[in-house]
Amino acid sequence: MTKDLTTGSPMKLILGFAVPTLFGLLFQQMYSMVDTMIVGKLLGARALAAVGATGSISFLIIGFCMGVCSGFAIPVAREMGAGEHGTMRRYVANAVYLSVAFALVITAATCLLCRRILAAMHTPEDIFADSYRYIFIIFAGIPATYLYNLLAGVIRSLGDSRTPVYFLALSSILNIVLDVALILWSGMGVAGAALATVISQTVSGLACLWYVRRRFPILRISREERGLDRKLCGDLCAMGVPMGLQYSVTAVGSIVLQSAVNGLGSLYVAATAAGSKLYGFIACPFDAMGAAMATYCGQNVGAGKLDRLGKGIFDCSMLGLVYSLLAFSAMLAFAPACAMWFIDADEGAQLPVLVSLVSRFVRTGTGFFFPLALVNIVRFSIQGMGYSVLAILSGVLEMIARAVVGHWFVPVFGYGAACFASPAAWVCADLFLIPACALCIRRLRRNKDGYQRMERAMAREKGGVLRLLRRRDRSGGDGPHKRIA
Repeated sequence: MTKDLTTGSPMKLILGFAVPTLFGLLFQQMYSMVDTMIVGKLLGARALAAVGATGSISFLIIGFCMGVCSGFAIPVAREMGAGEHGTMRRYVANAVYLSVAFALVITAATCLLCRRILAAMHTPEDIFADSYRYIFIIFAGIPATYLYNLLAGVIRSLGDSRTPVYFLALSSILNIVLDVALILWSGMGVAGAALATVISQTVSGLACLWYVRRRFPILRISREERGLDRKLCGDLCAMGVPMGLQYSVTAVGSIVLQSAVNGLGSLYVAATAAGSKLYGFIACPFDAMGAAMATYCGQNVGAGKLDRLGKGIFDCSMLGLVYSLLAFSAMLAFAPACAMWFIDADEGAQLPVLVSLVSRFVRTGTGFFFPLALVNIVRFSIQGMGYSVLAILSGVLEMIARAVVGHWFVPVFGYGAACFASPAAWVCADLFLIPACALCIRRLRRNKDGYQRMERAMAREKGGVLRLLRRRDRSGGDGPHKRIA
């Protein structure tokens, strides 16, 4: 049930790992995208805007939760690569304890504060009530988010990227059924869409838990391995919290941008919501590449095979370039048709305007997809090497870029500036991440060379002592050789 990423062709290994992960991410994206599609089709543009107005604050909180779980999986991948299965299981046990604590605290805090946050973001009054109902239920489901993402991260860190996909496929179908049932038949509106998402993710998390207990003997934790260990918790937090903050810091810029878009009116909020969901779905391959590189780099660093890091990053970047060109070409041709997935054909005079706005947003984003590919590939590679703090710095650059565009450019240039906010953030992040990645690889190699030199020196010293001892034994004396011994 596990997979070794430390031997064989990096390109084949990354593809073999990323493709199943991609299907899992596509299904995971379907949770929010199907909500947006069904809400837009069944409830109209105003309800679509209500869901879209919560996108940045949802990314702030849910992104932090997902980032923490991804970070918790990196020490597991490292110990798996090193063959230290006992230590790996202790990391898993302590990751569970930390996840429970994080989930309880974050759920309580966000449910209490979400109304104030929406008000601070200048959410339009005509959609405020629906936005609040939607985001409150999403925040109440944070424990389900932790349950699935922690288990999926651990399983992927062992090299198995297939298993979580099956349960996500099942729960995505369940999400669609529940969306229709709760929105159309029960008349719950946007609250029904949020409740469908939470129920579906709970099912996928419980299914992963059941499967892990039955089919992964390597994760069966003994009583001695279950103890709470402060050092291991510190290691996990040193990886997980920076990864979570990376998402949250990035989301701060998105919140500033969303506030600026909210000031343009609910029509532009709806267009931005649909466009973000669409190219978020199209960008799933980059998330899969990032997940693959985190595990690939983590296992190879644990195994001491540092020469494979650069080759793997280059091969994955070439995959990202090819897909970026394909995605941009597809959106040039089919963006208006894709926009209709989210828009009710009965919108009347607003319909052609909405389609045009969504198409403009998507085409601008996909035109800069290769910088986004590098952000995911290089950032997750750095995290897999163990330098999670650097990811926060790249997130800070993204935050600054989006905040500058949102605060200064959107009020002046309007919707066109909002379309370029994310591309500007990706380019700024790459200017930092690419040289930082090269520095991390050099530092790892230097540390390994120093360690090897120390081992050789110790071996020479030990050999010298053994030669003296043998000389003493042959001489039978108890002079200087005996004193040395």
